[in-house]
Amino acid sequence: MSEWFEQSFGEDYLIVYKHRDRYGAYEEVQQMISWLHLPAGAKVLDLCCGMGRHSNVLADSGYHVTGVDLSEVLLSEAEAQDIEQRVRWVRSDMRSIPLDGGYDAVVNLFTSFGYFDSDEENGRVLHEIKRMLAPGAPFIIDFLNPSYVKRNLVPYTEHKEVGLRIDQYRKIEAGYVKKEIVITDAQESVRRYHERVKLYHLDAFRSMLSEAGLHIEQIYGNYDESVYEEDTSPRMIFVGRG
Repeated sequence: MSEWFEQSFGEDYLIVYKHRDRYGAYEEVQQMISWLHLPAGAKVLDLCCGMGRHSNVLADSGYHVTGVDLSEVLLSEAEAQDIEQRVRWVRSDMRSIPLDGGYDAVVNLFTSFGYFDSDEENGRVLHEIKRMLAPGAPFIIDFLNPSYVKRNLVPYTEHKEVGLRIDQYRKIEAGYVKKEIVITDAQESVRRYHERVKLYHLDAFRSMLSEAGLHIEQIYGNYDESVYEEDTSPRMIFVGRG
């Protein structure tokens, strides 16, 4: 039986998350650049690049970018947006990346972590980030803030898109934040997808990073550069070095 992330990141994902555009990615990348302090032409790995929004903007900013993702559909969309073919696109599981290290930076964005059941499997992702980095090179891991999610979870939303009704159900259960996405077309045909992220609070995440040999320099609460606050920050953005 395939994992949820092997089923959910397909054509329907592009519809559900259509609102996440390149302009938003541009603003986030400009902030990341100020945190990374990279020279022009630096080698950047975007791990779990999805549809390539951030990878393409990083390439716009003058970096040599490699985008890695497991989804063939999302990589195809990323390549279609990469009109000048500046980014190297690689299909891979994030736990075992078929690349040599030596990158000047690694970024892991939009809560692309915590997909696996065990701490060991999630920890393997951090070890791969460490392996990909040149000695002392910076990384960014953009994760949700579990405390904020618990306080602000919206159990249900509905919207319509290109002849579809999209219902999203959210809950916190057994240490995970879970989402069920139900897409109903005009003929009342239903497609269901699930998303699940393990909730790692700050101390647990800090311990996992340390075990992988990744050193935290700053934790931001959002891309506005606000310092992380457990009760109020929507994000938990780790900036550090390998």
